[in-house]
Amino acid sequence: MNLPNAITMSRIAATPLIAALIVNAGWMPRLSAWLLFMAAAITDYFDGKLARDRNLVTDLGKILDPLADKLLLVATILPMYWLTRDVSLLADPVATGWAAAGTVGPVVHGARISWPFVTPLGLVGLPFWIVAIVLGREVFMTVFREYAKRRGVVIAAIGPAKWKTAFQLIWVGAAFFWYFAASAAAEHRWRGGAWQAFAHFNGIVGTVSMIIAVTLTLYSLWLYLQRYGDLLVGKRTPT
Repeated sequence: MNLPNAITMSRIAATPLIAALIVNAGWMPRLSAWLLFMAAAITDYFDGKLARDRNLVTDLGKILDPLADKLLLVATILPMYWLTRDVSLLADPVATGWAAAGTVGPVVHGARISWPFVTPLGLVGLPFWIVAIVLGREVFMTVFREYAKRRGVVIAAIGPAKWKTAFQLIWVGAAFFWYFAASAAAEHRWRGGAWQAFAHFNGIVGTVSMIIAVTLTLYSLWLYLQRYGDLLVGKRTPT
């Protein structure tokens, strides 16, 4: 096994650990999850570049790299949904006591604690329809690519799809950092304008990147279907 493939394998091995750490209630495990996620996101770029630059591209690497990407997406999006789901449906949410009106920290409703993005316009959670779009698109394109390959057509990644991935990483990175920071703030009773300003900044970055990522998810899917949709009715589309 060459170095790029070993790096990819390490990303696959770290994926379940990232998911387990981020759902932990402590801020230290969540900080560890964020650091592991950032390492995985960075090495995702460098292992591919290393393989191309050193002519180390292998059939195993072609299988492992997209597998690592898909596993990382599932292992981050599902915990994010668990931690921020249904915020808009929480009736009369209240703060934990260290922040006023739930504006700069976790929202508590009965036994339920949620960690939505905090923005100047209000709380932003992660509804299920966004999870369905993001994961559904990945499942569809994985199956579609394999089907096209069997028909002799290689579906290469297009620009909007690459940008979609970049904004997904920013979105997840902002969310994971918020889970860590808000957990630490709740434990240490951080207050004041500086903390609220950071919460709003992080919330804006996370919310905007989420919106852009979901938009590019749908747009890139439309482009793929426009370019290769004839395959679905039994016609062969040139690459």
